[in-house]
Amino acid sequence: MNGTPGRPQLADLEVGQTVGTRNVTLERRDLVRYAGASGDLNPIHWNERFATEVGLPGVIAHGMLTMAAAVNLVVDWAGDPGAVVDYGVRFTRPVPVPDPGVATIEVTAVIGVVDVEARTVRVDLTVTVDGARVLGKAQALVRL
Repeated sequence: MNGTPGRPQLADLEVGQTVGTRNVTLERRDLVRYAGASGDLNPIHWNERFATEVGLPGVIAHGMLTMAAAVNLVVDWAGDPGAVVDYGVRFTRPVPVPDPGVATIEVTAVIGVVDVEARTVRVDLTVTVDGARVLGKAQALVRL
């Protein structure tokens, strides 16, 4: 086969094919680190009292952190972060992060569309925590 060794080949892919699964754990210190790196210092991501006062189940993970944790499965599968040319999600429910403890984000990636002419595949992600979807319509477009 032609292509870069270790990277998926368009001819080998079909709709419905699972390209990977992964569990990502987040704990409170991950939220603090992400807040510092992103500049998103909203107290719902670090202050339990504040989060519950505004109606949340407790401190929650940043939406963009959850989104990034999910797409990293696709990036690793593609073998090149630049191969992911589009990515979008709908945030469907928050990801509570207990203290002490961790939130486990479960990610499954499946081929949704193969476009041979454009040399792209759409990868559909199922992203759940404790069996409940936290990202809806999570789709990455990958150019191979």
